[in-house]
Amino acid sequence: MAHATVPHFHNTDGLRQIEVGSKEFMCVGALPPFDHPHVYLDMGKDTEIVCPYCSTLYVFSNKLPAGASSPLSAVYEAA
Repeated sequence: MAHATVPHFHNTDGLRQIEVGSKEFMCVGALPPFDHPHVYLDMGKDTEIVCPYCSTLYVFSNKLPAGASSPLSAVYEAA
């Protein structure tokens, strides 16, 4: 059983693209209460993926640590 949590990212700022340090993550859209269904995205061998709900382009960056994003404000942490 995996003990790591899946990172969550949001695009409340309406950015065209967000760089992330993880290839597997959840997109929540905007911050609640304006979020969309939390969708699991897996880039696989690719280096980018588009969220099917909010159309945010997520681009993998190996310069970022796992779970981090650029901008840093796109990391979502549930209260």
